[in-house]
Amino acid sequence: MKFRFRAFGLHLLVSAGVLTLVLGALYIGWYRWPGWYVAGVPSVVAVLIGVDLTLGPLSTFIIARATKPRPELMRDIALIATLQLAALIYGTMSLWKGRPLYYAFSSNVLQLVQAYDISAQELDTAREHHAQILPHWYSLPHWIWAPLPPDPREAEKIVMSAITGGDDVIAMPRYYRRWDQGLPALRKQLKKVDDVAYFSRTEKQTLKERMRALGLDTDQSNAIPLTGRGSPLLVVFDSTTLRIRAILAPSAHKGQVATRPRSSTAYQASARS
Repeated sequence: MKFRFRAFGLHLLVSAGVLTLVLGALYIGWYRWPGWYVAGVPSVVAVLIGVDLTLGPLSTFIIARATKPRPELMRDIALIATLQLAALIYGTMSLWKGRPLYYAFSSNVLQLVQAYDISAQELDTAREHHAQILPHWYSLPHWIWAPLPPDPREAEKIVMSAITGGDDVIAMPRYYRRWDQGLPALRKQLKKVDDVAYFSRTEKQTLKERMRALGLDTDQSNAIPLTGRGSPLLVVFDSTTLRIRAILAPSAHKGQVATRPRSSTAYQASARS
């Protein structure tokens, strides 16, 4: 039994180390707040943790016996490790393809743009149009403005595409503009918390309590929702400078509530770069 526990502990330690490196790199680079929350990736992470930190080491505990021939033991452990590696590669690729690239202001909402939202065809079109902002494989998340084109017919075509489940303007880099260029339009879309869509009455009350705790005015038009494949968040701005003051989760049970995970200066620096 002691041999089994030693094999289990060693396998668990190695698995935890590898998984920490992979998830840590993805989190630091692309998924830091609010990316992890608004992208809605806990299910992928749960699979990775379940396979790499539970099934793998537990399987080693079951098959490891001190009396077992070493070649047979090594073969069985190698098979378990291969299955773990396959699950790790699958999960990592899923997270990589869905990594946050942009937080885009478009129309009346902020939206997360993930890597798989932008097709290769759209990238080629953006290059042909000499787009101001283009994503690369190494691009880190930035705040941008994604307005509809000035041509009414083209704008209507994009709106109809979005309504019918096709590409929206946030998936078209040829229309991307710098964040600061969209601030005048953003100012017009800011609302009081009570008037913001996407949140229930109870969630709005929770958001207002968190705003008050940060010294933020809940009676000003200073907020706008941030949406993605996960639950929406509330982004609160300084009504004068339009600097981001906080990004708030509406309920405590949906992820770690970090009312000011990064300073407003850091947000604005990422938006300008």
